[in-house]
Amino acid sequence: MREFIIKENEAGQRFDKYLSKLLKEAPKSFHYKMLRKKNITLNGKKASGNEKLQVGDQVKLFLSDDTFSKFAGKEEIPRARFPLDILYEDNDILLINKPAGMLSQPDGSGEPSLVEFLTGYLLETGALSSEDLKTFHPSVCNRLDRNTSGIVAAGKSLAGLQELSALFRGREVRKYYLTLVQGVLTEEKHIKGYLHKDAKYNKVSIYREKREGALPVETIYIPLGSNGQVTLLKIRLITGRPHQIRAHLAAEGFPVIGDRKYGQEPFNRKCMERYQLRHQLLHAWRLQFPGLSGKLERLSGQSFRAELPELFHYILKEEHLEETYYENLE
Repeated sequence: MREFIIKENEAGQRFDKYLSKLLKEAPKSFHYKMLRKKNITLNGKKASGNEKLQVGDQVKLFLSDDTFSKFAGKEEIPRARFPLDILYEDNDILLINKPAGMLSQPDGSGEPSLVEFLTGYLLETGALSSEDLKTFHPSVCNRLDRNTSGIVAAGKSLAGLQELSALFRGREVRKYYLTLVQGVLTEEKHIKGYLHKDAKYNKVSIYREKREGALPVETIYIPLGSNGQVTLLKIRLITGRPHQIRAHLAAEGFPVIGDRKYGQEPFNRKCMERYQLRHQLLHAWRLQFPGLSGKLERLSGQSFRAELPELFHYILKEEHLEETYYENLE
C-alpha cells in the first residue's frame, strides 16, 4: 500500500486527473477499475474520480510494488540549466525575458526549451522537488516563436498556472510588442483578417475575407518613429495566433526586419551583413494585467516590461531610432 497526501500544487484538480499523472503509464480504464474495486481510495472511502482534490486529502493505493512501478513509469528529471532573466517571481508565477533562439515549449526534437530550463531552475532553488514533479509540471502560459524574444509568463504552482492560463485564454492580459519593419508608417491602425496555417510547411497565410479553416486575427500597430527606410512599431496583439504579427505586417506590405519566412530576402541580407542579424526583430515588450483577485491579486493592474536585447538596441542606435525608443518607454 502507498499513501499520498495532497499538497497545494495538487489541490484544485479532479481526482482522475491526479491519478493520470501519478500512474501515467496506466490506461484510464485501469484507474476507474481500481476506483470501483476500492484498490484506490480517497480519504478512506470509495471514489468516482470526479472529486475535486483539496489540500490534506489522503490518497491510498492498494497496489503491489511491481504494479505501481510499472504504471508510475520512470520520472525523467530535467537536467537543463540556463541563466534565466527573471523579471518577476512569487510563489505562483514567474515572468521571464526569453532570448531569441530559445524554444518556448518542447517541440519533439529533444532540444531543451524554456520549460526544461524553468523546471531546472525551480529544482535548483528548491521551489520544487523531484517528488513534486510526479504530479505537477510547471509550464508557460503564452508561447513566443523560437526567434522572438521577450516576456513569457509561467506558472510555478498549479493554482498560478490555472489562473494565469485562464487570463491569457480570455485575452484579459494586454500584450505589447516592439518591432522594426521595412517601410515608412506614420499612422496607428487596427488591422483584421483571417489566418490559415499550413502545418506541413509551418507557415501561415493572411486573407482579408473569411475562408474555410482560417481563424480571425486582429493586430493594432502604433508607429513610434521612422528614419525614412524602417519604422519602429509598437504592437498590441489582440488575438494570439501562430506567426500572427509577422505574417499580418508582411501582408500589409511592411515585413519585420530579419524575418526569413515572411520578410524580403534582399533587405534581410543587407541587415545580416551589416548587423549579423539572423532572426526577426520582434520583442514581446510589455504585459499589462487587469484588475485581479485570488491567487494573482498582487498582480492587479501591474505592468511589466522586458528590456530590449542588446542587438535590437544596437540596431536602433545605428538606424537613429534610439531616442524614439526612449521617448516611448511608458
